[in-house]
Amino acid sequence: MRKEQDLLGEKSISDEAYYGIQTVRAVENFDLTGRRIHPELVRALVTIKKAAAITNAEIGLLDRKLSEAIIKACDEILSGELIDQFVVDPLQGGAGTSANMNANEVIANRAIEILGGQKGQYDLVNPLDHVNMSQSTNDVFPTAVRIASIKMLKPVSELFADLQTALQEKEEEFSDVLKVGRTQLQDAVPVMLGQEFGAWAQAISRDRWRIYKVEERLRQVNIGGTAVGTGINADKKYIYMMIEKLRALTGIGLARAEYMMDPTQNNDVFVEVSGLLKTASVNLSKIANDLRLMSSGPRAGLGEIKLPPMQAGSTIMPGKVNPVIPEAINQIAFQIMGNDITITFAAQSGQLELNAFLPVIAHNLFETLDLLAKGLKIFIEKCIKGIAADRERCSKLLEESQALAAALIRHIGYDNASILAKECSDNKKNIKEVLISKGILDEKTINNILNPIELTKPGIPGLGKG
Repeated sequence: MRKEQDLLGEKSISDEAYYGIQTVRAVENFDLTGRRIHPELVRALVTIKKAAAITNAEIGLLDRKLSEAIIKACDEILSGELIDQFVVDPLQGGAGTSANMNANEVIANRAIEILGGQKGQYDLVNPLDHVNMSQSTNDVFPTAVRIASIKMLKPVSELFADLQTALQEKEEEFSDVLKVGRTQLQDAVPVMLGQEFGAWAQAISRDRWRIYKVEERLRQVNIGGTAVGTGINADKKYIYMMIEKLRALTGIGLARAEYMMDPTQNNDVFVEVSGLLKTASVNLSKIANDLRLMSSGPRAGLGEIKLPPMQAGSTIMPGKVNPVIPEAINQIAFQIMGNDITITFAAQSGQLELNAFLPVIAHNLFETLDLLAKGLKIFIEKCIKGIAADRERCSKLLEESQALAAALIRHIGYDNASILAKECSDNKKNIKEVLISKGILDEKTINNILNPIELTKPGIPGLGKG
């Protein structure tokens, strides 16, 4: 064990630990979620520390030997080493100070070893004076959250594009499947099954574009603003050079905020990002709901489509197979909606020059992004791609429905179509039977009218090519 001291007193630290006294206090104080800060946030924090070491050395503030040791320590962590040393809870008081100090201490102690010293010899490499030089938690943590968010947004945006493609492929596959279209859960007009998939693809297309574009908002960072955005204790050269180093290290087109007090105290950008992700989750949940309805039964429900069977559905009802993937997507959406509320409350609760609640914003935003990244893959591969149409069932339900009456309006008029629909309903007959029996239209004319190609032409009520 080694002894470390801070303004509150002394602590014993395991010789195996690369973190120090500030991290130990954070672990003791914030045993809240049972989780640790997100790995992507760790990488972002360490990348900032590396950029700062490079910058401070180039402007002559940090000894080259110390800089090289810090940089090497950062590179080791970025390659996957010492990740287990980042132990603080994602929810923490201090606006992210615990996470920042965890990074400072781990990097410092590894740099000390690189220089031939023993962990805790902070006269060699100091977590604050050297690793945290020219920085404050208040510019490091917000910048790290933005970098991590951008890194996590990109694959989510790509997965929405994949989902759009998968839906469009089904739109094409089912372009000739005529079925009952429903409004307010009641039979309405004939539609193509492919058109329903096409409408979903359009909604997902909007989500993909929104998420792709919102990344631009996250690129403005306050690094160099230090405590409140004024840049106190940071050299002007550092402020301007630091952003260049970060751009090079992250591969992201980051920009220094024109007014650095703004991103230091205002977190509306995260509300915007979360809001768009929530919007996307609403669309995902709507699609999942529709899939569950359309696959219901299989015999006593709609049964128009067949979802890939993924697991036995019941411990007491033999043969039951549930729509488990859409159900999981629904639950992901519910969680994301809840996360959005938390982010909204946290963002509006900041006071004056800093929002102390950025840790909970980051935690919920990262959870949302993780859920979407995992959920979208499952939805595409284990559900959408394997959907099959029950063509016979779609045709049977349509023939027995009053929905076909709408297709006849321009041929026999609305009033006559209404009378026809009522007679079919009262006598449990289908539209074709009544039309032929009453001599209103012959079978050939009816088949032409109800041809899928004719029904998808402009002018048919409620229809538009998908």
